[in-house]
Amino acid sequence: MQILALDTSTEYCSVALWQDGEVISHCELVGQKHSEILMPMLDKLLHEAGVKVADLNGIAFGMGPGSFTGVRIACGVAQGLALGANLPVVGICTLEALAEGAGKPKVIAALDARMSEVYHAAYIKQNDVWMNASEPFLCKPDDAPPLEGKDWFGAGSGFATHGEQLKLQYTNNLKGVDETAIPQAAAIAMLGAARFAAREGVDAAQALPLYLRDKVALKTSEREAR
Repeated sequence: MQILALDTSTEYCSVALWQDGEVISHCELVGQKHSEILMPMLDKLLHEAGVKVADLNGIAFGMGPGSFTGVRIACGVAQGLALGANLPVVGICTLEALAEGAGKPKVIAALDARMSEVYHAAYIKQNDVWMNASEPFLCKPDDAPPLEGKDWFGAGSGFATHGEQLKLQYTNNLKGVDETAIPQAAAIAMLGAARFAAREGVDAAQALPLYLRDKVALKTSEREAR
């Protein structure tokens, strides 16, 4: 089985190819240039692997949460490629991708959502499957949900931007933190392969972003109040 994966939910752009358990990937800091970089990066990856889009069994993409524009780009490109080659797709939550990439069994995933908020979720791996200890949602760092037990690992830019509040919230839970961790296509490829193996792929037209927020900026009065 061959699964193509991509993610543009943060300032990084990443692509990966899963081939029967082996993953090759590329990741690059691109700022706001995802629309310029993504397709050449995908072409390069497929050329290196000697694979054509028609050879794929499915496409996985980072469905969000994350940058509104970035999430839309990933969804649109996945849909376009899948429609052209009649392939199924799966959307992978970027917070779950953070957990997968962390390499720990208990992960608090937090991405900076701007506007003094974070995208937050907590996962526990059981039998190689991530289970939600806390569903993905948008919250203030001080309102992050309590978690039971110790040995939790914090991952994501939420810990870089709001580390003090989150670490205070989880004083008795955290074993370690990687505030530089980002959702990457390599993790999305691994998660996507498992979803396709379970026949969870859907028609490209059904691919949808996960935003968690309808509002992208504060009003002037709201900024002044803060």
